[in-house]
Amino acid sequence: MHRQNRRFIRNRLDLKDRVQVRVLRRRLRVSEADLNAIVQKVGNSIAGISKEIALRRAKTIETPLEIPSAAVIDVATECETVVVPVPVTV
Repeated sequence: MHRQNRRFIRNRLDLKDRVQVRVLRRRLRVSEADLNAIVQKVGNSIAGISKEIALRRAKTIETPLEIPSAAVIDVATECETVVVPVPVTV
């Protein structure tokens, strides 16, 4: 009996191969839905998938904090009282 040898391409992801998908999902720490969406966007290149995940993670880290408007800052500075320490003389 001849068994068909499967040809693996090391830098391509085969979505039909459940083991390969599971290993890549664990290595990149993404859900299956996220992985499918990324493959739809960038293709099945493992390098491209890794870069896209890195970009997505960088975007979530770099989200700026909400900065209050200038009017809110002005009102806050007007309400603050400044305490000046009195020098102690002996």
